[in-house]
Formats: sequence, structure tokens, C-alpha cells
Amino acid sequence: MSQLHRFFALNSEWSKRVEEQEPTFFKESAQGQSPQVLWIGCADSRVPESVITAVRPGEIFVHRNIANQFHLEDTSAQAVLSYAVDHLGVEHVVVVGHTECGGAAACFGAACSPSFSAADETCIVIPGTTPDHSLNQWLTPLTKLVGSLKLSSVPKSEAMPLVVDENVKMQVDNLAQSQVITNAWAHKSRAGKEVFIHGWVYDLATGQLRDLNVSRGPK
Repeated sequence: MSQLHRFFALNSEWSKRVEEQEPTFFKESAQGQSPQVLWIGCADSRVPESVITAVRPGEIFVHRNIANQFHLEDTSAQAVLSYAVDHLGVEHVVVVGHTECGGAAACFGAACSPSFSAADETCIVIPGTTPDHSLNQWLTPLTKLVGSLKLSSVPKSEAMPLVVDENVKMQVDNLAQSQVITNAWAHKSRAGKEVFIHGWVYDLATGQLRDLNVSRGPK
């Protein structure tokens, strides 16, 4: 429990410091939010979006999951996207992958396994588990993407950056097919904003963000 008590102590220090520096911040924050960015990132503890971009609470709306996926059948992700675009009026949706991604590494290992078959409905990504395991179901699309890249003879250290990049590109493609985005591109969002999609990668070894230059917007 000592770690949890530490969180409360640090939170108290932080809130007091903010209150001293900007007395109206919390009162204004409680009135509502108007972020311009939706960040779809990995749940990895080393990639906290507000910290690595050095922005204040209220500037980024966030959806994070294992390996920064956007599945078209994922109700949670679709709900976040809809709320962000149509109700909050965000103008930029950014998919952010990162180096040394555990989920991407697991998919690489599974795709290079002799038992891998792209024809399988669900890939066994986590050894020793059954197809209905949640991680297997969640990571199957990425595993099949990795399989299509034909990287089995490529050293892992060289293959992983490509896997991370291609994963982000696939999620950008998925976003571009979502009804929320296609409607926004055709008619603007319900909030009256134009919406753009971007793909970035965060380098854990340098702390730097890299733009993959795959941005999309209304034609």
C-alpha cells in the first residue's frame, strides 16, 4: 500500500503547486473541456501522453489500449471517437505507437512461429493459451499484418521498428474507414469542425515523437 499512499502525497503536492501558480486553473477545468486532439495510444506505462507532450490537463482526449489498436468492431473505441469528434469537436485524431512495444513484439513472435497461419480465425499470440483468450483475440489483426510483412528471416531488432510503423499505419487506415470519420469528411463533424488523422511513433530511447507522414483529411 505504500506505493498507493505515495500517489496521494504526490497528487497533493501537485495540486497545491498548480493552485499557487494558477489559482483559477481547477475552477475553470471543472467547467468543461475543449480538447483539440484525440490521442489513440498504447496502454504502456512509459507513454503517458500529457507527460511526453508537456501539455496541461484538458488539452488531449485519450483512448489507450494494448498496442494502440483501433478495431472497427470495438464499441469502446468507436464511442470515444464519436464523443471526441461529434461532441467535443476535436480536429485531430492521432494514433501513437512506440518503440519496444510488448504487444507488437508478441505479434512478431507469433507471426514467425511455425504454427502461424493467416487463415486461422484467431491467432495464438500468447503461448499456452486458447484462441478465446482476450489477448489472442485482440492482437490477431496485428499478428496477421506482421505475417503479411514476411519478416521471419529478419532479425527482431531490425524488424520491430517496421512492425511498429506498419501497425500505426493500419490503425490510421481503420480510422479512415470509420463512419464517424467518413461522415466528418463528407459534411464536417456535428461540432462543425474539419477532422484530420495522423500517425506518430514515440521513441522510448530518446523521448522524441516521430511523424510517419500518413496524415489524412477531407478531400
